[in-house]
Amino acid sequence: MIGTKTRGILLSALALGALGLGGCATKKYVNEQVGVVDTRVSAHETKLGELDQTSREALERATAAGKLAEGKFMYSVVMSDDALKFPIGKASLSPEGQERLTAVAERLKGENKNVYVEIQGHTDATGSPLGNERLGAERAESVRRFLNKQGVALNRMATISYGEDEPVAANNTRDGRMANRRVVLVVLS
Repeated sequence: MIGTKTRGILLSALALGALGLGGCATKKYVNEQVGVVDTRVSAHETKLGELDQTSREALERATAAGKLAEGKFMYSVVMSDDALKFPIGKASLSPEGQERLTAVAERLKGENKNVYVEIQGHTDATGSPLGNERLGAERAESVRRFLNKQGVALNRMATISYGEDEPVAANNTRDGRMANRRVVLVVLS
């Protein structure tokens, strides 16, 4: 007969062996699980690579735009309401305004085709601030479209509306309001 001590050791060894066999994963199972994880990691790495490429491209575009914007100030042309003859509350160009802009476009094309033009739309303080912001943007955009039809490249122009925020005169007189209704073209090289 086996002694009690030996029997205890034998039972312990059998229990440990059973636990060891039950806890072991097969090589096939481990490879399948690792394969699933590898696939997920590869998919994430691909997405990160695409995002990284997109980020690099955006940074390159921003750097190029920054270099362009750092250009030297050449001159600005202020086209007030009397020069462009915008109808009150409207953004359409009058024939006189188109004539004046045609001359500006010829000057831009003749001096340097690589200039950058910022077209700023301004209004007087009559009406709501939101409405004036919209009207300033519409006026600047109508000037941009007209200059483009005259041969100035769209990628060389940008518009911004200041609405009523940057007056050059008091808004409490007719002449002051007229001076504030303007489009300013800032030309950079």
